[in-house]
Amino acid sequence: MNKFHGTGVALVTPFNTDGSVDYQGLKNLINHLVDGGVEYLVSLGTTGETATLSKDEKKKVWDFTAEINNGRLPLVAGIGGNDTLGVAEDIRTFESNAYSAILSVSPYYNKPNQEGIYQHYKYLSEMSTLPILLYNVPSRTGISMTPETTCSLAHDFKNLIGVKDAAASFDQFNQIMRDKPEDFMLISGDDPVAMPMMSIGAVGVISVIGNALPKQFSDMIRLCLNGEFAKAAPAHLSLIEFTRLCFAEGNPVGVKAALRQLGICGDDVRLPLVKASKELDTAIAEQLKQLA
Repeated sequence: MNKFHGTGVALVTPFNTDGSVDYQGLKNLINHLVDGGVEYLVSLGTTGETATLSKDEKKKVWDFTAEINNGRLPLVAGIGGNDTLGVAEDIRTFESNAYSAILSVSPYYNKPNQEGIYQHYKYLSEMSTLPILLYNVPSRTGISMTPETTCSLAHDFKNLIGVKDAAASFDQFNQIMRDKPEDFMLISGDDPVAMPMMSIGAVGVISVIGNALPKQFSDMIRLCLNGEFAKAAPAHLSLIEFTRLCFAEGNPVGVKAALRQLGICGDDVRLPLVKASKELDTAIAEQLKQLA
């Protein structure tokens, strides 16, 4: 599974001003990321505003992404939710030929206990013909998957191949690294801590800001993969403020503002999100000038 070492990018879903999916913008974005040197693409993770897309729209976005990518990079499909049976059916019927894995977020809103989370992923594991990356993001789901649950799943189900973890807890990351199977991947789910997570053994990141700055970010992550943390540190530090701004008014509001300024796609989002404020838009523009 070395194809998932390095920088994965959680693709935004570009929209037209009328709210429809902007497929030309998505094409521009995919080519921008391939040219920027990232290692793989994640289609319709939470950054893709997936909760606001219909089933038909999701299928069209997955198919279009595969068509434009044309085998250039490995693809991961985001398929998750808070109804285990529904998620399992979506995974079972997913037309997976062009995709290498599924990223599945831990159930949100229901706030299951750890046994419920374990049983959720056990069920998905038994239904999926593709390997699955777990996704722990307590800021969105309301409950954190503990290291014990993560590592139990990793040991018990071989097609659960890694975890994208955005728990913001190095106690958690340390314990996962200590107790996981050797080939189970810890992947950063949070751009600002990707470098320090890799210093303890994470294999990379699934990035948001990589949508806008794929070369700068993936170059830094490759230095980390090579153990060259002193060389990576200046890039890491230079991206801190841009990263903060991208999340200041919700994801993917900030990074879409950056993409509009870069001429990749528009910055429209679907309600309940709204576009970046004028103040944030200006601050992001200033950061892009500094980072160019």
